[in-house]
Amino acid sequence: MKIWIKSWNRSIKPSKQRKYRYNSPLHIRHKLMSVNISKDLRKRHNIRNIPIRKGDKVKILRGQFKKKSGTANKVDLKKLKVYVEGIENVRKDGTRTFYPLDPSNLQIIELNTGDKRRKIK
Repeated sequence: MKIWIKSWNRSIKPSKQRKYRYNSPLHIRHKLMSVNISKDLRKRHNIRNIPIRKGDKVKILRGQFKKKSGTANKVDLKKLKVYVEGIENVRKDGTRTFYPLDPSNLQIIELNTGDKRRKIK
């Protein structure tokens, strides 16, 4: 049974934090997919972070693909992961699959402003 409490405030317990993220509805998951933006974009748009979208150009800040960049190919709200073009995992049989990245380890360096519904100040 999927239970998500709107009035949940905070907890120190990691298990409760994971439960909050796992059971959250889509409108909250969208906010959890927020990624910080580069310094020049911060000055231009006067915002610190924004939810990532397909087509945004990102730079990876942590992990084995650190300092590499590419465009966001897929944003998975169910798993709370981002898949970036050019960042691939090579399997034993030689096939390549996109490597799932956490949005907290990314930085947006170029915004996809093709969609008129995206609010940018």
